[in-house]
Amino acid sequence: MDDIREINRKTIDDFRAHEGGGPFEGRPILLLTTRGRRTGKPHTTPMMYMRDGDTLVVFASNAGGAAHTDWYHNLLAEPKVTVEIGPEVYIAIATATSGAERERLWTAAKRDYSFFSDHEKSAAPREIPVITLERIPEI
Repeated sequence: MDDIREINRKTIDDFRAHEGGGPFEGRPILLLTTRGRRTGKPHTTPMMYMRDGDTLVVFASNAGGAAHTDWYHNLLAEPKVTVEIGPEVYIAIATATSGAERERLWTAAKRDYSFFSDHEKSAAPREIPVITLERIPEI
């Protein structure tokens, strides 16, 4: 667990130092900041995403783990999140998809990123959450 925290901390630092460019150029990686559901403290997690039109989509696969990730539980408690993608930082509303929308997005993710099929098999019977990130327009 400490190893992944250290890897994430370094990834976050590098991502911010390069504003999403440099070693991240052309890679579908973003930083998602949620509020801790118990502490209220911000927690930032690097993750891959895919686009669905103007909407970003992320996956709480937990690399095929048996349990949902902490960041997923946090955004269920407080769906207002911060997204960092490249040099851009903005507030979004995170929504766990369901039904046909989830199936459409999950099928596309498995088609484009075959490792998600492995995650799905490892996580079974847990259904991997598919989350949309809708940007909140600035006023």
